[in-house]
Formats: sequence, structure tokens, C-alpha cells
Amino acid sequence: MMDLKLAEPALLRDAAFVGGVWVAGAASIAVTNPADGEVVGHVPDLGEAETLLALDAAVPAQAAWARVTGKGRGAVLRRWGELMMDHQEDLARIMTAEQGKPLAEARGEVAYAASFLEWFADEARRITGDVLTPHQTDRRILVRKEPVGIVAAVTPWNFPLAMITRKAGPALAAGCAIIIKPSELTPLSALALAYLGEQAGVPAGVLSVITGQAAPIGNVLTGDKRIAKFTFTGSTGVGKKLAARCMETVKRVSLELGGNAPFIVFDDADLDAAVEGAIASKFRNAGQTCVCANRLIVQSGIYDAFAAALAARVAGLKVGPGLAGPSDQGPLIDARAVEKARAHVADAVARGGRVLTGGAPVAGGGTFFAPTVITGVPADALLCREETFGPVAGLVRFETEEEAIAIANDTDAGLASYLFTRDYERVWRVPEALRYGMVGVNTGLISTEVAPFGGVKESGMGREGSHYGMDDYLNLKMVCLAVAG
Repeated sequence: MMDLKLAEPALLRDAAFVGGVWVAGAASIAVTNPADGEVVGHVPDLGEAETLLALDAAVPAQAAWARVTGKGRGAVLRRWGELMMDHQEDLARIMTAEQGKPLAEARGEVAYAASFLEWFADEARRITGDVLTPHQTDRRILVRKEPVGIVAAVTPWNFPLAMITRKAGPALAAGCAIIIKPSELTPLSALALAYLGEQAGVPAGVLSVITGQAAPIGNVLTGDKRIAKFTFTGSTGVGKKLAARCMETVKRVSLELGGNAPFIVFDDADLDAAVEGAIASKFRNAGQTCVCANRLIVQSGIYDAFAAALAARVAGLKVGPGLAGPSDQGPLIDARAVEKARAHVADAVARGGRVLTGGAPVAGGGTFFAPTVITGVPADALLCREETFGPVAGLVRFETEEEAIAIANDTDAGLASYLFTRDYERVWRVPEALRYGMVGVNTGLISTEVAPFGGVKESGMGREGSHYGMDDYLNLKMVCLAVAG
């Protein structure tokens, strides 16, 4: 097994956290480093029985946690976030080892994840109701906000800490308990987070992290009527199936699903800013983000200059194992991701595209794929129709603003979108025309704890982060009082 050289070795857990108890299993799952296949650690392969134990513990724990004041719940969340930052380097090393992203990016994710705990620590004190103007003189109408109940969360491998705290933060702030099923590819980060949550004072049963295969755990989380809310980040196809099962017991559901983000560069854009924005959006985490630029839609007047500048910048990106030294891009998560990137490149080339840089896996082992720029990509190529989830940038040419908007909106996805322009009126006009939940204008980085994150169309429902992120974890209760006199 890898020696991660952790300052706090206890962060590397080999047991799941079930109802406040660390539980080993009869069988285990090996967690491997995608850079070289080396085993990082093992976690229990748990299932239905252990998930039910977590749920049994969550029922009384949630009722007690809901009675804690918002200030008290916030203090626990704040301490949890502080502990994350105290152990930032160790958490980053665990994440890089199991997920592959460069160490600098992993450190950034730790800080990003902790920011949600800090934000929702404050929001816990701001859960306010309302007194409405009554419909009759002898009535008074009150509106209360109450925790929805026990929350189930299924989280992905690409951001193994931030996708948890973005859900656990508002859940705990609202007074809910939460049961988390992390990806079996990156469970070690989740367990380290649970360990720090325990140290921060999260009561037993309020937080559980169950490791194992998806089906037996997911069947409980989507089917048991004691689960009041289900939240999922992952692929659109899987999300639809899980949501359908949740409807059998009419759970509250929030989904953050796949994207197909357009990155529009107009002739009047700042070329350098557009190139740097494309680097930040397209190649962060090796292109394995749901909000990364999937289609680079570039106006004819700036097309050639943008393509040349982007290719030169991309060719200089350093690819390598995140723990071996500074790098700009790590490996893809597994061999299937490499094959998908390869297939998208081949399809684009077959349709007339020209590879300016990259275009193939990197020799020498691991699941590395060279950062790639392809020009002359038609709008019906796989690069434009499917979410690549890899470091492949395909450039589509357009002539008019109307054409760019039509190309951008021609997808069932509606998560993130981007545009670069220096035209003041276009800055207002185009975002209003784009059918997406989020629009970045002259920036390739849009994610922050202070703003709502989420999509429209088949990219999901609900919002995470910001004060809007509390809404999915709270029920509204109307109280109508008859007043004599």
C-alpha cells in the first residue's frame, strides 16, 4: 500500500462510519491510485443491513439534533470546517492518491469544501419564518420552517469532499441527519471527513458514511420511507432512475446531473482572458467536472487567433502524478474515461477536425490523456453531443450571435455556460438567452459557496450553496390560529 506520509495517520480510515460507530465489513473494496494502480487503502463493502443500522440510529438522533439551537448547530459546523483546514495537507494527499487530481487542486478543493461548512454554520442562525396578513380579522397565520428530516446523499468521485459538504452543510444546519454513500472510487476522503466531523462534535447518528457497492445501499436510501429527502450528484441516466424510485414514497429530491457547457468567445473578447478562462474551465481536474467547458464555440473573426493561443497554452500543461511533484493535470479516473476521450477525438477527426495538440493517451502507464485542442469540429460531433468528461477541447466556429445562442442551447443539458465579450449590451443580452442554470461572463470559474449552484432541463433540480441552498432541507408549515375577540 502507498505511504501517504500523513501528519495525522488516523485520517486514513479502513472502516465505515455507521450511526456513530466505526464498522468493518466481512468483505472489503480496494481503493487504487489512478496514476499507477497502486492500492491506497481498503474500505468495507457494506450493504443493506448496515444502511438500515445507520437509518435506525438517525431517527432519534435527528429528532434531538433538530431541537439544538441554530447557533449550537452552527458552532459544530464551524468547528468541522476549521478541522478540515487544520488538516488541509493530509486531506489533499488522500484525495490526490485516490482521485488523481494535482495536489494544488486538491488543496483548493479542501478549502472549497470547508467554505460550505463555514457558510452554512452562519445560515443555521438565519432560519426564519413569517407572519402573514390574515384573511379574516379573527385569524392569525404563521409560517414556520422545519427540518425536512433524514437526508440520504449519494456523491461522486470527481470532487469527493466538496460534493459532500455542499449537501451535509445545509442538511445539518437545518436540523437534519444525513446518511452519505460516497463513490466506491473515492471513499477515503469521505471517511476522513466523517472522522473530523466526529471530532468536531457531530452527535452520533446525525452523520453516517456507508461504503460499498451502489445497489444494496441505494435501494435503502431511495426506498425506505423514513428517508425524507434524497440528494444525488452524478450522471443524468442514473439520476433519473434514482428519482423515479424515490417517487414511490414521494421523497423530496434534488439532483445535480450532467452538463454540456458551451464556452462562447465573441470577436470582441479579450483574447488572453478568454484563453485563461478556457484553461480554468476545460482543463481543471483533467476536464472531469460537470461545469467544465464541453464545447468551445468561437466567432470567426477571433477563431484562428484563439485556437493558436489556446493550443500553445495547452501544449505547455504538465501532466503527471499529483504526489510526484508539481503538475497541471493528473490522470483520468479509470480506463473507461480514457477510452471515451479517445473515441471523442477519433469522431471529431473523422468529421474533419484537426488536432493541434494532444489527442491521445500519454505513454508510460496510468490513465493519463494528453490535454487536447481540436479545430474544425462540427456541432454534431460527439464532442458537442455528449459530455466528454476529459481534457479534450473541440472548437466550433460561428458567425452571428444568434447562431452561437442556437448552438449553445441545442442540448438537453442546462447546467453551466460561459461567454467572453467586451460588448456591454451583449453581457446582458446573451445570458438572458442561454437556457442554463449558471452563466459565467468573462470568467471560467463560477463555483462559490455564496452563489446557488444547479441546472435546468435534464441537468437536474434544486440548488446547492448560498442561502438558497437551505430551501431543499426545510419544510414550510402553516399554522392558522383562531383568535377570539
